[in-house]
Amino acid sequence: MMSRSGKFYLFLISIFVFAGCQSRKQDKKQVFNYNESFGIASLDPAFAKSQSVIWAVNQLYNTLVETDAHLRIVPSLATRWEVSLDHLQYRFFLRNDVYFHDNAAFSGGKGRKMTAKDVVFSYQRLMLPTTASPGAWIFNDRVAVDQPFVALNDSVFQLTLRSPFSPILGVISNKYCAIVPKEVVEKFGSDYRSNPCGTGPFMFKSWEEGQALILHKNPQYFELDSIGQKLPYLDAIKVSFYDSKATEFLQFQQGRLDFINDIDPSFKDEVLNKKGELKKEWVGKIVLNKHPYLNTEYLG
Repeated sequence: MMSRSGKFYLFLISIFVFAGCQSRKQDKKQVFNYNESFGIASLDPAFAKSQSVIWAVNQLYNTLVETDAHLRIVPSLATRWEVSLDHLQYRFFLRNDVYFHDNAAFSGGKGRKMTAKDVVFSYQRLMLPTTASPGAWIFNDRVAVDQPFVALNDSVFQLTLRSPFSPILGVISNKYCAIVPKEVVEKFGSDYRSNPCGTGPFMFKSWEEGQALILHKNPQYFELDSIGQKLPYLDAIKVSFYDSKATEFLQFQQGRLDFINDIDPSFKDEVLNKKGELKKEWVGKIVLNKHPYLNTEYLG
């Protein structure tokens, strides 16, 4: 998400997808492989301040609302919401089919149903000085002093602002505001960063820092596609941590990575022509996608 200051610019990002990954759909397990050259500092959404962390956290957690491809606010954990006439209270009506991933912190190790109390806990935690989250600005000096977060019942959560703030829905779509379970956070304490538990499409399996991060499909995930098929389609995600972009591209070229979102300058002329299109020898081997994205630049 964008910070509260700075200017927005529209850039063009190039994404390369290995065409060979299409054939891997014939395999018993469908694993998506990508590399994170900058590493991942934490899997705790309270510290989702960089792209590398946001990408991983996005697979593990959900927020009440999210933005679609056209930057419109759409439901996620909340099915709908109501706004008071004075624009100070936002009442969110939650889904009743969302479960946290299985974890030893839960009774019997089985993930329990998410409720409005989990939203209250997650938002309060974000503001706590002991959490020291860089995302505390989202609510600091913005929500009411008394009872800013209230669980009216298991399926209704109420947010109260100090003064009207129209962009609040967009702000809480930020991954800082992902919903986490109290039991797991309290069980692992500071080690929650490497023992995440959310409601997202993938569940944490293992993380050998600097080597690989493995996420497995969440069989209880609530989202469906446009024809009613359960998501996600993939069985797993594997993230590697090659810090060299050149090594990353060579792994991609060999079919060991399915996706890269940039290309090392030393390989650019080998892959792209002067118009920024794939050279003939690469057509059919990889897929090049280009699309605009938002970026923030600071001048001081």
